This record gives sequence, C-alpha cells and structure tokens, in this order.
Amino acid sequence: MDAQTLFNTQIPTALEKNPDKAKEINAVYQFNIEGEGGGKWTVDLTASGPSCKVGESGGKANCTITISHDDFKSLLGNPQLGMQLYFQGRLKVAGDPMLATKLQKLFTLAA
Repeated sequence: MDAQTLFNTQIPTALEKNPDKAKEINAVYQFNIEGEGGGKWTVDLTASGPSCKVGESGGKANCTITISHDDFKSLLGNPQLGMQLYFQGRLKVAGDPMLATKLQKLFTLAA
C-alpha cells in the first residue's frame, strides 16, 4: 500500500466509519512522506475532528512524522520496524514522541 492510497482514501473512510475510536487517540498528526508517491497530510483525531486532509497542519500538530515513502511502506507492512527506523535516523518524530506509539491504532482502523 502506498501513502497516497492510505491518506487520501483509506484513512478518511475509516475515520468516517469509526469517529469515536479515532477520537480516543486525541491528537493532531502531521505526516511528511518524502519521495515519489509521498506527500504531506494532517490527521486530526481530536474532538473537533476526526479528519485527514492534504497539506500541513499550520503548527497545530502534536506529533510530526517524517519518513521516506519506501520506509513508510515497509513500516506499514511491519510495524515492529518503527523503533529500528527511528534509531537509524530514517524515521523522524517531532513533538510528543509518545503519540507516535498510538499510530498503530490509527492504521489498524484503516486496514
């Protein structure tokens, strides 16, 4: 699965079907997926959300994830790679790093 499909189709559909589960995460994420097939998305999982929109959060993100598209696809296929990619400097987390641990819940909704 690629980032475009995930953020433009699957996550918006999942948020529409499961708004209460999404709100449990209660955070705003900025995803910066670099390289061909990537892009920038803001995922708002707060009470005012939930939503997934193309573009930057305008400084509202509680957690910003920056990763290459190839590494992102690998991470989706094997979530256990997250820590390895982080310590190799290939997955960058700005803001609250504990929120990054809640992302598996979001991606599970979209599966």
